[in-house]
Amino acid sequence: MHYTRFEKARIVGARALQIAMGAPLLIKKPEGTKNPVDLALLELEKGRIPMTVKREGKILKGPVV
Repeated sequence: MHYTRFEKARIVGARALQIAMGAPLLIKKPEGTKNPVDLALLELEKGRIPMTVKREGKILKGPVV
């Protein structure tokens, strides 16, 4: 799945907010990492963020890459 840089920024921002508000992590927390944005980026890299992107006439599901 290929997302634009704007979609990736929106996904990471939304997930970082969820993490900051106390949502459980979807990956094992690395030592020394406390920043929600860094944690969201790690989840993004591992394809663990369960979000859907809607485009005109299309719905993209699956791991975020």
